[in-house]
Amino acid sequence: MPDSANDTNGEAHPHTNALAQETSPYLLQHAHNPVDWNAWNDDVWERAKREDKPVLVSIGYAACHWCHVMERESFEDEEIAALQNELFINIKVDREERPDVDDIYMEAIQLIHGQGGWPLNVFCTPEGLPFYGGTYFPPQGRQGMPGWPDVLRSVAKAYEQQRDKVSAQGQAIIERIEGRATALDDGSLPDQDESFRLAADAIMQSYDAREGGYGGAPKFPQPFFLGLLMQGAVAQEDERAKEQVLWTLRKMAEGGIYDQLAGGFHRYAVDAKWLVPHFEKMLYDNALLPPLYLDAARLSGDPFYARIAEETLDYLVRELRTPEGAFHASTDADSEGVEGKYFVWSLDEVNTIVGDDAELFAAYYDVSQRGNFEGSNILNVTAPMTEVAEAAGTDVEQASARLSAAREKLLAVRAERVAPATDTKVIVAWNGMAIDALARGGAQLDAPRFVEAAAAAATFLLDTLRDDADGGGLHRIYAGGRVSVAAFLDDYAALADALLSLYEATADEHWFREALGLVEEMLARYWDDEAGGFFTTGDGNERLVVRNKPVHDGATPSGNSLAARAMARLYALTSDGALADRIEALVAAHGAILAKAPTMMPLLTLTRDWLSRHQTVAIVGPDAASWQDLVDAVRDGPPRNTILMRHISGEPSEVPQLEGKVSIDGAPTAYVCHGFACSAPVTSAGELTELLQAGLPR
Repeated sequence: MPDSANDTNGEAHPHTNALAQETSPYLLQHAHNPVDWNAWNDDVWERAKREDKPVLVSIGYAACHWCHVMERESFEDEEIAALQNELFINIKVDREERPDVDDIYMEAIQLIHGQGGWPLNVFCTPEGLPFYGGTYFPPQGRQGMPGWPDVLRSVAKAYEQQRDKVSAQGQAIIERIEGRATALDDGSLPDQDESFRLAADAIMQSYDAREGGYGGAPKFPQPFFLGLLMQGAVAQEDERAKEQVLWTLRKMAEGGIYDQLAGGFHRYAVDAKWLVPHFEKMLYDNALLPPLYLDAARLSGDPFYARIAEETLDYLVRELRTPEGAFHASTDADSEGVEGKYFVWSLDEVNTIVGDDAELFAAYYDVSQRGNFEGSNILNVTAPMTEVAEAAGTDVEQASARLSAAREKLLAVRAERVAPATDTKVIVAWNGMAIDALARGGAQLDAPRFVEAAAAAATFLLDTLRDDADGGGLHRIYAGGRVSVAAFLDDYAALADALLSLYEATADEHWFREALGLVEEMLARYWDDEAGGFFTTGDGNERLVVRNKPVHDGATPSGNSLAARAMARLYALTSDGALADRIEALVAAHGAILAKAPTMMPLLTLTRDWLSRHQTVAIVGPDAASWQDLVDAVRDGPPRNTILMRHISGEPSEVPQLEGKVSIDGAPTAYVCHGFACSAPVTSAGELTELLQAGLPR
């Protein structure tokens, strides 16, 4: 089946613009627009200066529904495109390839309008200064929005007739962005427990007790909110946090936001009940959520959560894995031009395909003649299995088996439909998150297939996306058989963090060494020697109108939060004081956020708490088989702030925390350290469990 992101449906295209030379599926979607699109590059900006024309920077991504709508309505319209070509130099940007560009211009639009989104359309001077813009514009005025042609004419007129004012406005916007970066540290670093409580309380106040989640519609998974509350539920025995996390994760997994047939989560729900999703599936969502479900399984003892984690990881490997072993970026919301068409069902279809078990299936998955979404049905769970089984005159085990068989039948039929487009590019940061999830999941679920998939992806990234000409520096993107774009902070941080998870899962010190090298490179390339913390861009990246620092944990973690977590875990393995100093400087550099708005960076807040409470567990034994009971003790029970290292007796190790740890009388032996104090060695799983429980701070 062709990838419809690039599929031309067999039609001849009279236009081909400069984007035809790109590898990004999103840019290639626009390669046949009558708009004279250019990719972001120095030559285009120089041309704008020579011709003294304003520049339209239009930013989106392949799975963006409203990006597709604006393309169909305006960018494919001959008259509108001719006007756009006449008045502007036009640049298309894939935000996933160039988060540095997206961050700056998104912040600019938020300063202008108070909000932003995608598609992001920003008008700039030839020097790159943003002076006006917005998100989606219709082809003609409607619902209070100006039509796109009217916007084009008015902006071009303002640039021509009020040049000084336009330039001054652009410069003022950039100065405000720079001012935000320098205001991160105002000297008000709160106590760590105070910051954690402030964040947890702020999150829990917006809880939806009926449907789970935080806030109203639209409703997003918010994995970093849930991760922070999960830590509070365990380390601080917060029952309210525990209840909120478990209920939210259950409601999400039973809702339409979760693909009940194939596993995996859609991007978000447009309603408060998790029923109607925006149907795109992003790699990062399906990487960030499984570790939470694994922790929920440990916290609750309920295998439901482990099943959701396993199904989601299987989805990653089955549907997003590339031939080389890495992972694609996303799949689209639309198929055949209709949002969600691939995923929804009619009652007649269910009756025909499922047969005798259709009534049971319809009762459990909320399928009706009327439908729950535009006359069709999004599969979701609205009644307990016990209730549905009783109504069907069977038991839970039999009902579960029948529903499983029915799902397989529907899945086979769905596979014959026109699938949503896949954005086939490989993004290092997002792949790092997937590797982390697979390594953790493989270890916790005792599923070697996931660990093997994680190792294969990591090997591909390290072998293929390092640039020998840049001293081994990483690229960010692999697409169309080519690497491109110098890596950003989040690429280094996410991959280093993932390799530490692979080390914990396998005890293979190769992954530890690679993680250590990446963190050293990250510090050399992105660290701010003056104010502390990390910049998004490093020495190998293009210099833009402002050098930003990532400070918001949103759909994906900020580079600074990810870097802090990777350094904290590495510090736990090495006791390297230089790393501790950098972590303290990073935290201090974000003091204003941690004091006044810690929910902006929940992962950094969580990491700071993790560092003060963590335990290192070193296990030494004659061979890997001998220490399995001790490893199981670490992975059983509630999720703990531990980092696990293992070593075969008598063999050399490069992990500093393993130094001096020896096997007692040839038996597998465990050492538990908290802070700078270590326990006496123990040789039984029971003793190890007692140590781990005793070491949990109250």
